[in-house]
Amino acid sequence: MSGSDEIGIGERLRFYRQGRNKTQAVVAGLAGVSEDYVSQIERGAKTPTIGLLHKFARILGVQVSVLLGEPTFEQNGTIHPVASELHRRMMSFGAPDSGADIDLAGLRRRVDTAWEIWQTSARRYTEGAEVFPALLSDVQAAARSFRAFGEVEQRREAARLSSDMYFLLRTFAKRIGRTDLSLVAADRAIAAAYETDDPLRIAGAHWNLGHILIAQNEAEAAEETVVHAIEELKPHLDGGGDWVAMSGALWLVASVTSVRQGDAWAARDRLREHALPAAESTGEGNVLWTVFGPTNVHLHAMSVEMEAGESAEGLSIADRIDVTSSPSLERQTTFYLELARLHEQRRDDAAVLLHLMSAEVSGPEDLRYNVLARDLVRGLLKRARPSMAPQVRALAKRIGLVAA
Repeated sequence: MSGSDEIGIGERLRFYRQGRNKTQAVVAGLAGVSEDYVSQIERGAKTPTIGLLHKFARILGVQVSVLLGEPTFEQNGTIHPVASELHRRMMSFGAPDSGADIDLAGLRRRVDTAWEIWQTSARRYTEGAEVFPALLSDVQAAARSFRAFGEVEQRREAARLSSDMYFLLRTFAKRIGRTDLSLVAADRAIAAAYETDDPLRIAGAHWNLGHILIAQNEAEAAEETVVHAIEELKPHLDGGGDWVAMSGALWLVASVTSVRQGDAWAARDRLREHALPAAESTGEGNVLWTVFGPTNVHLHAMSVEMEAGESAEGLSIADRIDVTSSPSLERQTTFYLELARLHEQRRDDAAVLLHLMSAEVSGPEDLRYNVLARDLVRGLLKRARPSMAPQVRALAKRIGLVAA
């Protein structure tokens, strides 16, 4: 079975369903949807929610990434070439030197700038690919050197830089289709965070790990990870501010683990009882680049309804969200993509197209490489009315789905 993005999610689902000798009726029954709905997904007439994809993956015994297909940066049909460079540098272990020529303050500025690129640039994939590999090597060299020769505070600052860099690589590697590198980065982020002796960064590292475990269809393990981190933070919550915000960010991940395990009510409870009060206490913020605040809580509430198939409630929540208040372009783009999926559930193709075009404005590279977004466009290509067809085809050309 080819992993080409020209093969849709529905076709992959049919391939693996048939390979497991399961009928549409059996898969539908186990997933809690109708046989007709599975049929529509396999024909490309419907795009499944992320939650439903996770159910299909468990039923068929495959990774979610297999059903999605590896995201590609359509360069000779392969994953972005920076992936192999990041892999090489992550696995490179040079000998430490004295650290005399290492500028920790300069490295801090570079790491912060890299995060700013990732969260605020519309060309974040392209610009990130130009910056991340060399920065990774320099951060790793600093960590080795100061671990061997540095004073306590130098070692801790080098460890802070390492954990922050690995936080970034976790999300970047996942987005370019290298979940293996993403998991390695998340694991190294935890190791580096413990070297800082900073409970806040340790909690942030578990937040990172929770995300990649969810992406690998390990919702139970992700839940265990973030709930443990929440418990570890409790003695610090009287400090308010960043401590409360990090706890709230972990509760957001916990809510995702609930809906991915089929318990939307538990997800809603975690948002209402824990994440929202934390957000109301702290306001909008970005502690350790988690983008936690009321806006992100409402975005997660919308996502929970989308994954639960409650499109009307999801759209009602969306109407109350001012996504421009989020400091992250990625979150803004995700908002528009999830709005498109909610409208797709209601078969409102005009609204699907409108929100896909909004997503393209806020994150053109995200739209080009997001597999679910491409499947939404592919579905529109198959069923769009003649009055919409030219706009849909133009969008498909811009994101490289059809030849220009």
